[in-house]
Amino acid sequence: MIRALKRFVRDDRAATSIEYALIAAGVSITIIAAVQAMGTSMKDRYTEVSNSLASGN
Repeated sequence: MIRALKRFVRDDRAATSIEYALIAAGVSITIIAAVQAMGTSMKDRYTEVSNSLASGN
């Protein structure tokens, strides 16, 4: 039993998995923020073009 407990304490594979999951979450949040910002910018640009076409300029 003690041997199994020592092996469990020394096993760091779960810690590595958690680290990779945190990195993936950080990258995902960054991508989502960038896409949202770009989407808002593109929406404004299309609205500007649409208004320009509607007014005949």
